[in-house]
Amino acid sequence: MLPKRILLVGNYEPDEQQSMQRYSRWLMHALRARGFTVLLIRPVPLISRLAKGPFRRPSIIKYLGYLDKFLIFPTQLRSAAKSFDLVHICDHSNSMYVGATSGVTTVITCHDVLAIRSALGEFPVNRTGWSGRWLQSWILRGLRRAAHVICVSAKTADDLKRLMDESGKCNVTKIIRVIFNPLNWPYKPEPDMPESLLQRLGLMPGEPYFLHVGGNQWYKNRAAVIRIFQKLAGMKEFLTSKLVLAGKPLPADLVAFVHELGLGERIVSAIGTTNEELEALYSNALMMIFPSLEEGFGWPIVEAQACGCPVAVTGRPPMTEVAGDGAIFFDPADAAGASEAIRAGLEVRAALRESGFRNLAQFSEDTIVSEYLTFYADVYVVAS
Repeated sequence: MLPKRILLVGNYEPDEQQSMQRYSRWLMHALRARGFTVLLIRPVPLISRLAKGPFRRPSIIKYLGYLDKFLIFPTQLRSAAKSFDLVHICDHSNSMYVGATSGVTTVITCHDVLAIRSALGEFPVNRTGWSGRWLQSWILRGLRRAAHVICVSAKTADDLKRLMDESGKCNVTKIIRVIFNPLNWPYKPEPDMPESLLQRLGLMPGEPYFLHVGGNQWYKNRAAVIRIFQKLAGMKEFLTSKLVLAGKPLPADLVAFVHELGLGERIVSAIGTTNEELEALYSNALMMIFPSLEEGFGWPIVEAQACGCPVAVTGRPPMTEVAGDGAIFFDPADAAGASEAIRAGLEVRAALRESGFRNLAQFSEDTIVSEYLTFYADVYVVAS
């Protein structure tokens, strides 16, 4: 039996978690298009808006936001949930809300457990402060209480099962199902590069470049992108090529690193790109280089493949899982080996491109939504 009325719980907008906002909006539209009654609700800034004058500092607004999210919103959610058959909490970082949906079938999507693992000390390179450790502990407790969890990759599911089973109280084999993320924007090959984008980035029409898409989080490993590009830049095939970094501006230490390597004129930052601009960047790049140390899923891999962009990624899950046979794999700690793999990969560029297109079938909206509905039906029957 399928639930007909579905309540989606989204993220607090001031937190600026763009990928999570995009995910919840995608799910809302996908379910509505298939005839379901769907409402998307999220905490709204109320108490945090009261901060004025000298009190309107980011640190104060952050803690006032906790009151919006964890004091006011649970009461609103508890009231709203009574009118729905199923509640889907779209981000595991809101897992503590399961306490407000008691009596209603509740599903959580777990996108990754990197912050939880960091708080537990598993990544010494990324230390977590006391408030972060407290918050991640609360999130983990919520996940342990959850009856039904969707994980966006098998790697995320394996990590979550390990963390949940450490309590010795969870039958993890019944509550977790792996369902990939969909391609969340209709990316496609776009050979025309907007003139405005070329001017903004200082690129010439047809100028060759490698591409990286991501932020400055430690696991995105942007320093490795720069090291790999340094090796590529010295190869005769790529003497005029540049590296475009799409995402946040480089932090000061990486800016200094770029200049130390003498690459200041060859590395370009693409900040605040639209989906259309990103589509053009993927479509015209020599290759997308993605040396992440960890991921929950890795959306840029699928986006690049949809645009016909060859992909080179870290040879470990979930990157291998998501990329399928539509990528070349490398060790991000070995810049010389990675650059050689990329050079060799470009010799079979057409084959990589076609493999990437074939890999996309498992990320189509119809495929993913069908898997969601099957899961909804399974858990709703159990709860009824």
